[in-house]
Amino acid sequence: MLISIKTASELTSLSRTAINVARAQGRFPAAVSVGEKRIAFVRAEVEAWIEARIGARDA
Repeated sequence: MLISIKTASELTSLSRTAINVARAQGRFPAAVSVGEKRIAFVRAEVEAWIEARIGARDA
């Protein structure tokens, strides 16, 4: 399932800008182009990213 950057922001508590910076640095899942000026994210990849952050905290 694809989710918007707004939803990814809500799930991660990161701003859209922070997501875009992390994406550019390769520290956030890559976006999927769904239109000429629209991107989305694979929900499972964003959820895995969140789980990895929790795992890193608990390590």
